[in-house]
Amino acid sequence: MEVKKSSLAAVGVKFSQYPADGLPEIAFAGKSNVGKSTLINAILGRRALARTSSQPGKTRTINFYNVNDVMYVVDLPGYGYAKAPKTEIEKWGKMIEDYLNHRQTLRAIVLLVDIRHEPGENDRLMHAWLKHYGYQIIVVATKSDKISRNQMQKQLSLIRKGLQLEQGDILIPFSGEKKTGVEELWTVLDTYLED
Repeated sequence: MEVKKSSLAAVGVKFSQYPADGLPEIAFAGKSNVGKSTLINAILGRRALARTSSQPGKTRTINFYNVNDVMYVVDLPGYGYAKAPKTEIEKWGKMIEDYLNHRQTLRAIVLLVDIRHEPGENDRLMHAWLKHYGYQIIVVATKSDKISRNQMQKQLSLIRKGLQLEQGDILIPFSGEKKTGVEELWTVLDTYLED
């Protein structure tokens, strides 16, 4: 898809605050500080539409970005580490679970993992949970510019093994610096937006 326009359309913590126009949605999930905002900005061709932060746990709402008036990119709060009270973290978990379980317009989920590390327990749990519920999952390995080209295949293999990815499962390396992986990701996302 060629992104001609994109904007923050809605910010919410419950269904009454989410868009109600029935456009298809692609949700982005991942650990805090894995690079969700950087990836969203890259695929939307914008510099700072999604706020990036060096501090984990900054996104505390579900943010909907309208793309060309034909779809929404949905930024979910990061899971795992966050400087917040336990009750607050539990609230985010419930909010994310409600969204994933009941959102009729959700077409696919982009699960971000850091290419430099083996998938953590939260990543494995999230992937297993999404798979169990039959979601279309696209795994994106972020921060690929932080490793050498020689390390790339080794790290991608570790991620495949750690998440127990199967033959046809999609794994795309992404670099916010070099913008690599953006076209490949759009090629995949487009297939979920066709009716």
